[in-house]
Amino acid sequence: MALTRSTKQAFAFVWFTVLLDMVGLGLIMPILPALLRELTGADAAHASVYGGWLFFAYAAMQFFCAPVIGGLSDAFGRRPVLLLAVLGLGIDYALTALAPTIVWLFVGRIIAGTFGASFTTANAYIVDVTPPEERGKAFGMLGAAFGVGFVVGPAIGGLLGGFGPRVPFFVAGGLSLANFLYGLVFLPETHPKEKRRQLKLSQIHPFGAIASIPGGKSVRTLVLALFVLFLGSSVYPAVWAFWGTARFGWSPGMIGLSLAAYGVSNTLTQAVLVGYFTNRWGDRKTAIVGLSLTVACFVLTGLASRSWMVFAVIVVSSPSGVAMPAMNAWMSKLAPDDAQGRLQGSIGAAESLSSIFGPIVLTQVFGAFERTLPGAPFFVAAALSVAALFIAMRVAAPRR
Repeated sequence: MALTRSTKQAFAFVWFTVLLDMVGLGLIMPILPALLRELTGADAAHASVYGGWLFFAYAAMQFFCAPVIGGLSDAFGRRPVLLLAVLGLGIDYALTALAPTIVWLFVGRIIAGTFGASFTTANAYIVDVTPPEERGKAFGMLGAAFGVGFVVGPAIGGLLGGFGPRVPFFVAGGLSLANFLYGLVFLPETHPKEKRRQLKLSQIHPFGAIASIPGGKSVRTLVLALFVLFLGSSVYPAVWAFWGTARFGWSPGMIGLSLAAYGVSNTLTQAVLVGYFTNRWGDRKTAIVGLSLTVACFVLTGLASRSWMVFAVIVVSSPSGVAMPAMNAWMSKLAPDDAQGRLQGSIGAAESLSSIFGPIVLTQVFGAFERTLPGAPFFVAAALSVAALFIAMRVAAPRR
């Protein structure tokens, strides 16, 4: 990908911003029980109820704010929206670190969900600075930031949490502030005034954004396919720990190791394979192959009867991770250049909506079949991936 020096610096800022979004989501996981017990005085069982509502608040705010932030970047430019989002995340970390009550913690999660939706503008920024034929590779590199954050976030939370449950948030806040200052100096604007469009409320509230997805029927079909795929993929955060404990007797350390293995394999796939396959096969074929591998991955995971089988599936099926960035590149070529922020906002709303309902459905499936068919949630995820595959196949390949 031939980039100028200034564009490379801007890409580094965007990549690190997405990384911090994921780190913020991941670092709270290992220290949340201790922090909740400190703030509420409740035992582990009752503290878990508060934890569930905290994640719901985060996902709900992402659902409502992703289209707004994407639309704002179309109307006012990418730079101010990204900088505001990074600053907002830093404020959230500080607020969480200093939270004296559970109410403050909920306020912090709401702020995190609001400004964590900056990934919509980050994706639009990548579209602005990347030629169409290189977008698959660029989205893959951005996807690698999610994978790194998936590994680094819980690791930071676990290591620094030993010094106190609030310490990781001070560190994350300092990183956000440093990234904000870096962006002030090196982040150029990539969405010029002549390409900006007036902000319409009917297009930026989540339901309006989904109903008026830019790019026509083909893009709407692909967003629907992504939503169904996201529903199935929510099996990982919702069920993985419970399933590993019930099926294999995994300890918390083993659960963390398995998630780290998943994060590492996903990072390598996004950084290396996406660009190779999209350049060789095109976005559509890469997405179809990735979706097919996703189906196989869920089926094999559900059938696993030994721990080593799970790790083998993680490694062998890691190329399935090419599906999402390939579909994102595919849609970016079908949507107008002046509506890329709104497109990414619609995708973000679909993903957030799936993270609200997916865990509810899949945890209920696990609870109902835990004794008779513990892999049932993964079979449901496989069925959803089959549906996503057939929906995506209805759309023709974009013109080269």
